[in-house]
Amino acid sequence: MGLTSRKVLVLAVVCAVLLFIGTVWLWPRLARRNWRAVSGRVGLLLATQLALFVSVGLGANQAFGFYASWADLFGKETDQGVVVDHTALQGAGGPLHVVETRRVDAPGGAFLPQSVGQVQRVEIVGRTTHIATPAYVYLPPEYFQPRYRTRTFPATVVLTGYPGTAKALVDKLNYPRTALELAKKGRMRPMILVMMRPTVAPPRDTECVDVPGGPQTESFFAKDLPDAVLAHYRVGKKPGSWGIIGDSTGGYCALKLAMHHPGVYAAGAGLSPYYKAPSDPTTGDLFQGNGTLRNEADLWWYLKHRPAPDTSLLVTSSKIGEHNYKDTLKFIDRVRANNSTRIASIILDSGGHNFNTWRREIPAALQWIGGRLTDR
Repeated sequence: MGLTSRKVLVLAVVCAVLLFIGTVWLWPRLARRNWRAVSGRVGLLLATQLALFVSVGLGANQAFGFYASWADLFGKETDQGVVVDHTALQGAGGPLHVVETRRVDAPGGAFLPQSVGQVQRVEIVGRTTHIATPAYVYLPPEYFQPRYRTRTFPATVVLTGYPGTAKALVDKLNYPRTALELAKKGRMRPMILVMMRPTVAPPRDTECVDVPGGPQTESFFAKDLPDAVLAHYRVGKKPGSWGIIGDSTGGYCALKLAMHHPGVYAAGAGLSPYYKAPSDPTTGDLFQGNGTLRNEADLWWYLKHRPAPDTSLLVTSSKIGEHNYKDTLKFIDRVRANNSTRIASIILDSGGHNFNTWRREIPAALQWIGGRLTDR
């Protein structure tokens, strides 16, 4: 049974309940002061607390999508990473290979792609960086309708936080369903979504940096990913056809990529972002002593020392519950001082660093991005 299986969660909850009942039932019999009774009490308490902890952890993981599998949880995931074999590009039939298709969950019971669109699980291999990573691609209903057969569509890259799972963007944050509903209401033009993790060499957190001697993550998102999607789907090829959005680590990456590569990403939205790449055990040494690389990963430094990028940025935070609130207000002021960069924000009265908050921000953020992209 997989880590995200409902059966595992139900089994953990049942074990916790049975252990609790067993503790209450057996406690009088274990009230003596001999070593067996004391050991029994300690064992029951530890087992009950462990079962409760596991149940809460499994429930939180299902709600927020931190880990996709047992191997991912224990840092033993080995089926994803950096590809160094150039023949992988040929074996996959190109830089993007569709593995599976599924319909979009939408009210009304419709299931045809022409009515609700389609989500495709894909494998992407970068032609220049040789990075291989999975993703989910949402195609709107119009993509499959005969009258739009020659039309191209704008595209937006959607990034999770770290560690995060790409599947959570589909099932927990509901990006495809939200995009479908917004387009049907006329609030957003039909748009392709490319949903994935910002780290392309798990379990390492690469912070969308071109790591010296390591994964060239920024180059992958700036060139290889758009090239792979353009080669497979009908996406607009002119500047202004691409946007990028993410939460937490993905939000930082979205802002950085839009600022560093305005010719690729015409708009970048950071939901609860931070503004400087961290350095901790999950990232390792990202810069290998390269001061320029370190500085450019610091968005505060970038705004001060580099020409203002011609792009549009959106940042979100909450007055109560988000640690980045003051930094976000400061970032808005810094960007406003640059004539070429446009800035907008979503500031909630309260909201935490979690899926529930981001679900409240995603509709407005998608609508904002859609209004800044072209489909030509």
